[in-house]
Amino acid sequence: MIMVAKRHFVISGLGTLSRVTLGIGLAVMLLIGGTAQSAESNRPNVLLICIDDLKPTIGAYGDTTAVTPSIDRLASRGVLFESAYCNQAVCAPSRNSLMTGLRPQTLGIYDLGTHFRLAAPDAVTLAEYFRHQGYHTQALGKIFHTGHGNQDDKQSWNEPLFKPKATTYARPAQGEKRVDARGITRGAVTESADVADETYTDALVASEAIRRLKVATSQPERPFLIAVGFIRPHLPFVAPKKYWDLYDPATLPMPEVTRPPESAPEYAPTKFGELRTYAGIPERGPIDKPLTRHLVHGYYAATSYVDAQVGRLLDALDSSEARDNTIVILWGDHGWHLGDHGMWCKHSNYEQAARIPVIVSAPGMNGGEKTRAMIETVDIFPTLAELAGLPQPGDLDGVSFAAVLKDPQSAARESVVHVYPRGNRLGRAIRNERYRLVQWLPTHDAAAEIEYELYDYLTDPLETKNLADQMPDVLRKMVSIADSHPAPRPQWRPSKP
Repeated sequence: MIMVAKRHFVISGLGTLSRVTLGIGLAVMLLIGGTAQSAESNRPNVLLICIDDLKPTIGAYGDTTAVTPSIDRLASRGVLFESAYCNQAVCAPSRNSLMTGLRPQTLGIYDLGTHFRLAAPDAVTLAEYFRHQGYHTQALGKIFHTGHGNQDDKQSWNEPLFKPKATTYARPAQGEKRVDARGITRGAVTESADVADETYTDALVASEAIRRLKVATSQPERPFLIAVGFIRPHLPFVAPKKYWDLYDPATLPMPEVTRPPESAPEYAPTKFGELRTYAGIPERGPIDKPLTRHLVHGYYAATSYVDAQVGRLLDALDSSEARDNTIVILWGDHGWHLGDHGMWCKHSNYEQAARIPVIVSAPGMNGGEKTRAMIETVDIFPTLAELAGLPQPGDLDGVSFAAVLKDPQSAARESVVHVYPRGNRLGRAIRNERYRLVQWLPTHDAAAEIEYELYDYLTDPLETKNLADQMPDVLRKMVSIADSHPAPRPQWRPSKP
């Protein structure tokens, strides 16, 4: 079993994680905060936009195919992070990292179904922290991962989570069906229907968020944090026909490399089981070229659909008096394989799954800037606290990158770390400007050997070959960085009676 370093955390006998330092600090700040109401009206608001499965297939990121004018507009008035990475390429752990500022290996949660408070009952989330500082906090759509037995975190919000009731498909009766291994019925992998945007969930979320923005901006005496979560371009690739019509299928980018990296462990690539649960996808074997092109088309269409909803939010903010006093941050929870390496979905430690879009627009900061400063999802919590002029929360894995917003040429980190489990191993990855190491740590057999992957993005940006055996000096240096991190906690399990 991999043991965990305590790192200022207290590990109780029941296996829970308690952030004592932060809890005490928060209590003190709450006492002080009661006398500081007059300062609240001067604090910037926060509009946090979370997008599911969005990789940097965005015009502002240099994708010449993508039709994303709204996200491009946000980038024109903010700072775009070209080297931003998630902490695990799957929904629940990634969103836990965003909201707690703690990595999956600190929490010991790598799955979809474990609620973060089981492992860290005393964690103070980003939204909870802002709420205790006098902010009115609200969530709409997908912020925390709900489903698979998981749920929202009520104590983070002043108001209940808003989740509209909407059909997944405009024409559910016309599509194919497939029942997955858990007995859940899935529909077709794509839909292009000539329907209004508000047929689907994301436009309904945007409409309600616009309404709440109007209410919040009419009460400038109380700052707000509104988190808006969109589910597309998550599967299925469902979007109104007009967004499909933005693209000529013949000109869509197709994967250049269609096989796993040479010499990589056979368990390292994802088998993309999530995609195979949808009707129209072969239950085994590769995805052929016509279907690949259709899926790429669907991903781009769904991205343009969600981009339009982002535009509606920005329009609403721009028409309010809060425009110049609101931090806007757009974050994708992880990337997505679009046939590269013969892989689909997320669920890996490779670049296409781990790299994410992050764009920040903040009052008084640079606009239209790009930075290569490396950041992780966990860095967003302390950054927003600093931008809002709040005390820095303690005992987080994240570090603030607020200084990069003032000077995009500066650095935030020398490297980032992310993880993905595979069977009886945990793949811990270190990515710096040039290399990525994946250190496959045995989780159930202490005698098993650690296996490695090493990629050089200067000479091999498409990760075609594992160089771990050919670059021993680089491997040693990257391993030393990995070993400087605390040992990962094992997956949280209920204590036995």
